[in-house]
Amino acid sequence: MKRGIVLKLFLLTSMLCILILATVFIGQTIFFKQFYVNKKVKDLESNITLFEKEYMKNTNDISTIQQLERDFAEDNNAWITILNQNGNLKYENDFNIEVQLDKYNQQILGMKTTKVPLYMIDRSKLDRLSESESLMKNSEVYIFGILKGAQLTPIEITVNNEVNNTNPDNWIIKNEMLYEKIGDPRIKLKEMGKPRLNLKEIDSSDKKSDLVGFSGKILNVQFPERNDLSNVIYSNSLFLDQIKDFQNKLLLDEMDILNTTMQIVDYEQNDIKYNILIKPIENSDGTNAYIFSMTSLQPVDEAVQMIEEYYIYIVAFVSILILLASFYYSIKIARPLLRINSTTKKIANLDFSETIAVHSKDEIGDLSQNINLLSHRLSMYIKQLQQDIEKEKKLENTRKEFISGVSHELKTPLSILQSCITILRGNVASHKKEYYFNAMEKEVDKMDLMIVDMLELAKYESGTYKMKMNVFYINELLEEVCEKLSTEIQQKELRIQTHVFPIKVAANQRRIEQVLTNFLTNAIRYSPSQERIIMVTEKKGEMVKISVENKGAHIEEEHLEKVWDRFYRIDASRQRSRGGTGLGLAISKNILILHGVEYGVCNTDNGVQFYFYLKIEE
Repeated sequence: MKRGIVLKLFLLTSMLCILILATVFIGQTIFFKQFYVNKKVKDLESNITLFEKEYMKNTNDISTIQQLERDFAEDNNAWITILNQNGNLKYENDFNIEVQLDKYNQQILGMKTTKVPLYMIDRSKLDRLSESESLMKNSEVYIFGILKGAQLTPIEITVNNEVNNTNPDNWIIKNEMLYEKIGDPRIKLKEMGKPRLNLKEIDSSDKKSDLVGFSGKILNVQFPERNDLSNVIYSNSLFLDQIKDFQNKLLLDEMDILNTTMQIVDYEQNDIKYNILIKPIENSDGTNAYIFSMTSLQPVDEAVQMIEEYYIYIVAFVSILILLASFYYSIKIARPLLRINSTTKKIANLDFSETIAVHSKDEIGDLSQNINLLSHRLSMYIKQLQQDIEKEKKLENTRKEFISGVSHELKTPLSILQSCITILRGNVASHKKEYYFNAMEKEVDKMDLMIVDMLELAKYESGTYKMKMNVFYINELLEEVCEKLSTEIQQKELRIQTHVFPIKVAANQRRIEQVLTNFLTNAIRYSPSQERIIMVTEKKGEMVKISVENKGAHIEEEHLEKVWDRFYRIDASRQRSRGGTGLGLAISKNILILHGVEYGVCNTDNGVQFYFYLKIEE
C-alpha cells in the first residue's frame, strides 16, 4: 500500500518529538536530582570562597561578620558560621559562664579562671538555668570536660546551689553527644586516680586533648538576649547539633581536616538530606579556623517529586500538542511538494501551462523556481522544435508546390515548343520558319523567368532567408522604378500621377524595389490604355504608407485575398496572354512578411489599389 508523504512526515515528526520528550523526561527523572544537588553544592562552594574573602577583610569586626553570615543565609538558603581551631563558635561569646578554679585545680590546670561555653549543653537544661540566673551566680560548680589548649569544652556541669540541693539532679547539665562518646568522666578519672587524664590513656589512638575535672566558683553568667540576632544559631538545634558533632570529632581527633581543602559531608535526618561544607582557613594571627556551612536538600527532593507529578500532565498536554504540531507541520511541508508533484506530472505530459507559486526562500522555494525555469525552457525548446518541424513541413510543401507548379506551368510552353519543332521538322510552312523560331525563343525566355521566380519564392518561403535592412528615401526609389518601366508605360499611353514626399525608411532597398516593380507592372498590365496610375506616399505616425492604384475593372471581393497566391489567375484565359509568371504578387507578399509590415489590396472607386507600410527612419 502506498503511503503518502503527509503520513510519513506526520509519523516521523511525531515519533521524533515523542522520543525527545521521553528523553527529557527520563533524563530529568534520573539525572535532574543529582544535577540539581551538584549545582547547588558548586554554587555554595563558590559563595563560601567569596564569604571567606570578605571574612578575611573584616576579621576583627564582629558585627560585620555576623551580618555577612545573615546575608549568606538569606542569599543561599544555607546556614553558616565561623568556628575556632577547637570547633567552638568564634564570634558567639554571649553564652557562657566564667568560673574561678579553686587553688588545687589552679595548680593542676595552670589557670585561675576559665570561660565555659554553654551552647552545647542540653537546651531544656539551659532554659531552666536562664530562668534562674540569680541562683547560679556565686554558686559552686563541678565541671568535667575536655581541655585543648586554653579552651575547655564541658561534658558535665553540676551546680551546687543551697536553694535547690533537695534535688541536685536538676542541676546536673550534660553535653549529651560528647558524654556518649567519652562515657562518664567521673568514673574514668576515678579509675585512673588522676585529676587530669590525657585521652591517649583511654584508648590506643593518638589523642592530644586532656580529660579534666575540677571545681570552682561561678564569677559571671552570660546569656544571649532574647531578641539578639546571634540567638538564631542557638535556636537552630539541627545546625547546632552538627557543629557539636564536628567539634567532638575535632577534639577527639576523629576527623582529618586538610589545610584549605573544602570537605563535603552528607547527612540525613527524618528522611531529609543535608550537605555540610567545612572549609579550613588560617587567621591573620596564624591560628586555624573553620567556615562551617549546612544546607538542606529538601527543596531538591520536593522539586523532583513535583516535577514527576507535573510531568503526568505536561506529557499528556505536550503529546497532544506534538500530534497537532506534527500534523500541521506535515501539511505545511507536504503541500508545496504535492503541488510540485502535480505540476511535474503535467510537465511530463508536455503541459507547460501551470507554474508553481514560490512562497518561501528555502530549498523548496529553490526547487519550485528551478522547476518553473525547467518548464519554461522545455516549453521554449519544444515550441522551437515545433517551429522547426513546421519549417521542415513548409519546406517540403514548398518543394512539392514548386515541382507541381513547374510541371503545370511548363506544360503549356513545352507543348508550344513541341508543336513548333514538329512543324519545323515536317517542313510544313517553311516560309514561317523565322516565326516559329521566335515563338520558341519567347517561350524559352518565359520558362527561364518563371523558374527564376519560383526559386526566389521558394527561398523566401523556406523561413531561412534573413532580410538585411538599410536606410534610403522611398520617393527616390519610386522615381527609379517609374523610369525603369517607362517604355511599358509609354506603349500603353499611360500617365503616372505621383503624390510622394522625401521620406527616409528602414528596409531592404533591393527587395522593396522588387515589390514596387511587381505592383507597378501589375498596374500597367491591367490598366486600360490612356488611363492613369496613381502612386502615393502617406505618413501614418511612425510608418509611411506606399500605394499603387490602377484604373480599370475591380476585383471581386472573394478574389481579393487570393491574388497573393502563386499562379492564381482571376481570368486564366487572359492571364497568359498578358505575360507574367503568376508569381510576382506571391513573391511581393513574402518580401513584405519578412519585413514584418502590413500590406494589402482593395478596390477603389475607379480601380484597384495595392499598398504596404514601411517604418520611417528619423
